[in-house]
Amino acid sequence: MMHIKQLNSFGLREYFSTLLSLREDKAEDAEIDQGLRNGISMRGSNLWVLMFAIFIAAIGLNVNSTAVVIGAMLISPLMGPIMGVGYGVGIYDFDLIRASLKHLAIAAVASLLTSTLYFAISPLTQAQSELLARTTPTIWDVLIALFGGLAGMVGATRKQKTNVIPGVAIATALMPPLCTAGYGIANGNWAYFGGAFYLFTINCVFIALSSAVVIRAVHVQKKRFVDEKTTTHVKRYVFAVALLTLVPSIYLAYVLVQNEVFKTQAATFVQQKIASEQTYVTQSEIEPKTKTIEITVIGEYLSKPKLAAISAQLAEAGLAQAKLIVHQQANQQHIDVTTLKTGVLNDLYLASQQSLEQKDKTIQKLSAALAHQQGLQAQMQQVPHELRTLYPQIVEIWFSQATHWSEKDGVSDDVVMVLNISTSKALTKRDQARIKAWILARMKINAIKLVVEMHH
Repeated sequence: MMHIKQLNSFGLREYFSTLLSLREDKAEDAEIDQGLRNGISMRGSNLWVLMFAIFIAAIGLNVNSTAVVIGAMLISPLMGPIMGVGYGVGIYDFDLIRASLKHLAIAAVASLLTSTLYFAISPLTQAQSELLARTTPTIWDVLIALFGGLAGMVGATRKQKTNVIPGVAIATALMPPLCTAGYGIANGNWAYFGGAFYLFTINCVFIALSSAVVIRAVHVQKKRFVDEKTTTHVKRYVFAVALLTLVPSIYLAYVLVQNEVFKTQAATFVQQKIASEQTYVTQSEIEPKTKTIEITVIGEYLSKPKLAAISAQLAEAGLAQAKLIVHQQANQQHIDVTTLKTGVLNDLYLASQQSLEQKDKTIQKLSAALAHQQGLQAQMQQVPHELRTLYPQIVEIWFSQATHWSEKDGVSDDVVMVLNISTSKALTKRDQARIKAWILARMKINAIKLVVEMHH
């Protein structure tokens, strides 16, 4: 029985080992090396493509178009140098790390200059939501960069290339932060510049680190040196670079996690301890850096003793160093929030009802006008036949509606019917008067212009 269990355990391990293996469709080391080294270059056509992509991304951020920003990220070659750094760390190639960092610096400077130039001349100066989203990094950005780097390097080490790299470029959003940093420089907003460049740095660090992890996991051959002494020196240099990169990244991740935890705890505290049926929080601003929770409330007035009691509970909620700032009405007059909400809903309902009634009246008015016009059109088709029966000498009839203008009165508001008759024999004035009277009675109209002429 024990032997069977061991066989089953071994079989499961072998199954999952095969299922999760990264070596099965791995490309040759030489192919991986050539592909990643070729991708780090940021000169010539690659640099031009990068600058064009930056212009596209900047325009997308400027007009708040997500589709345009995604398109710019698809054509950007910015992933190459970053993955080159990770690859260099993974195979202990200090020269490759240095070259990749050099080209990454060139790309960053070119991107900043390009985006700054665009935003300096753009007539649209207001920061849109797409741009503002890149000014405050969060822990989710770290996780996206981490898993994006893992996915990117796994894709780069496969025999059959897929669309993993473009997908990682979109997910990690390397270009928008650089464009936002350029916007900050162009508009003198250094908070935007700092936040956006901070986000770009986070992306670069964690993509490079996760790329190095994958390179070691798939056992790509390390760089060999002439003697052991050189190998030791290079490994030390690479380890130092990795350590210098890793320590700040761990600190950044820790700070971001702490910020997110503070925001979550503060929001929960406000919801549980302050918001109620009689107290409504209209605005809430939570600032992790200064540890402040600033809210605006309406409804039941919160007295100083009550606010002090609420603030005393901050420590229990894990917010010992936080400061609670509450803005509310200056006087003690009570506002019933439930009544206020009901009043707002009633106002909205009445406004919608009035709007619907007005639309119904307009529809009825237009329907009546249309029905009247259709009645006139029907009579205008019948009248010529009846008139021809009464006066056989009529050869042609033109019947239409016209707008009357005179030098004295200007344009008349009433539409005048015009009847133009062509006859083979002249109509007497008496006949013409009869025709006008018959038309006015027949069509129930107020005025008609009769024009009679002989047919030639």
